[in-house]
Amino acid sequence: MVDLDLEKFFDRVNHDILMSRVARKIRDKRVLGLIGRYLKAGIMAEGLVKLRSEGTPQGGPLSPLLSNILLDELDKELEQRGHRFCRYADDANIYVCTRRSGERVMKSVTRFLEKRLKLRVNCEKSAVDRPWGRTFLGYSMSWHHKPRLKVAGESVKRFKDKLRSIVRQNRSSNLKRLAQEQLAPLLRGWINYFQLTQTRGVIEQLGQWLRRQRRCSQWRQWKRAFTRARHLMRLGLKEQQAWRSATNGRGPWWNAGAAHMNLAMPKKHFDALGLVSLLDQLHQLQRTSRTAVYGTVRTVV
Repeated sequence: MVDLDLEKFFDRVNHDILMSRVARKIRDKRVLGLIGRYLKAGIMAEGLVKLRSEGTPQGGPLSPLLSNILLDELDKELEQRGHRFCRYADDANIYVCTRRSGERVMKSVTRFLEKRLKLRVNCEKSAVDRPWGRTFLGYSMSWHHKPRLKVAGESVKRFKDKLRSIVRQNRSSNLKRLAQEQLAPLLRGWINYFQLTQTRGVIEQLGQWLRRQRRCSQWRQWKRAFTRARHLMRLGLKEQQAWRSATNGRGPWWNAGAAHMNLAMPKKHFDALGLVSLLDQLHQLQRTSRTAVYGTVRTVV
């Protein structure tokens, strides 16, 4: 597989080449003039306005459309060569059979981009590798004979860091309020994006890790052994087990993964508080997706 990444694409788009491609699609000169003024709009740098000679405005609603118009030429070139590929904005994956083929395609496509479209390939982020060795839009592939789509390890790590930061900032806050107001929108949005994953083990582990984080925070909030024992008994543990657990001398993270905290605060405890279960949410999304597809097929038949 050839993983291509264009270096500072939105900052280095050549205006003349871009406008020539746009002119092939649009005949109205007034619209072309408006797009030209949009591209040349000044940028604020160190308190001064500088004229833009290349690139498109970052975050502008028109920039993604213009980038697709420009890179449509790359798509057509790859189709003409008979390559299988996937492109999103300035990231593209081209699928080939061997490493030698990948290196040859990398060189020829790089040459095409630099000479035809005046774009530069980021050599540090681009590579020829196995699909499971690369990340594309947060996804990766499993190494099986029939590869399956999965959440990339980097995506999981970034998400964990974000969740860890939120949990640390709200250690003393009410668990129910935190789960419903801050964690729920974040968890639903993340799993909605990664609902195409075909490997559920990572999602299940992430859900277990998050519940352990919350048990760890709860253990820290209880502070004293007497308080811990009292709360553990209130959550259903017998007095002897509660006192033995509360006085074990272990740290918060160890206790958060121990049997007594799993018994006192099982998954259904967090479900009742409104903490979104990533695995349950994934099952629901995939079930809804299958129902929609099969329903459409039946309607067509």
